Amino acid sequence: MVLETLKSVTLSFLQNWKEVSLQQYYNGMFALALTFHSPRILLFHYFLYMAMEILCEGEEKMSQPSRQIKCVIVGDGTVGKTCMLISYTTNSFPVEYVPTVFDNYSTQLTYDGNTVNLGLWDTAGQEDYDRLRPLSYPQTDVFVLCYSVMSRVSFDNVINKWAPEIRQHCPETPIILVGTKIDLRDNAEARKALDTENHMPISKSQGQKMANKIKAVTYLECSALTQQGLRQIFDEAVRCVLNPKPLKKKRTCNIL
Repeated sequence: MVLETLKSVTLSFLQNWKEVSLQQYYNGMFALALTFHSPRILLFHYFLYMAMEILCEGEEKMSQPSRQIKCVIVGDGTVGKTCMLISYTTNSFPVEYVPTVFDNYSTQLTYDGNTVNLGLWDTAGQEDYDRLRPLSYPQTDVFVLCYSVMSRVSFDNVINKWAPEIRQHCPETPIILVGTKIDLRDNAEARKALDTENHMPISKSQGQKMANKIKAVTYLECSALTQQGLRQIFDEAVRCVLNPKPLKKKRTCNIL
């Protein structure tokens, strides 16, 4: 069953790869790997995906002068990564929570007079996907590492889990640390829930100190609901790739 499915999907893709979205194909293989609990499926098709992507890039360079930037979003589950991306790319806030396994968004913007295609890779933060998630890291230009200002656990995991994971696979790739859900800092009900656990919202100064600890290029905050600070995050993601700060050599992530 598995081999027959793989054969059918692979042959279809190879025959029609110019008409089929590479990202749609990779998303399909990711879902298939999870269905059959087989990271090897994803690994095999990841390399096939990358090979075909190189061919596509060769053709795109002949007709499209825009700069391609890959931005991967990481962080604990439920911190608002997907809401942030949907709010930014569609100008709307999702009303229903659906846990992300793997998803991809894209947007086009202008930086310093040049057109930039920003690819936004949404990842699953749950432990179940710890082995598969790094397969989306190669060729990453910048990471956006998120935590919720209303969750001490997600904040602590910035330095306990996420920064080490990124540095293990992509030691030279820049990180932007982002505190999400800032609209809830002054929400009475949300604060009351935190107070019952003897917790307070993470302050901006605490976020900045964490950014310094993990050597992030900057610290920013946002609300996907109100869109406060939202655009600045992705403007900064583009800037730190195209115009990195002096004396800090930047490399893309090339290894698993």
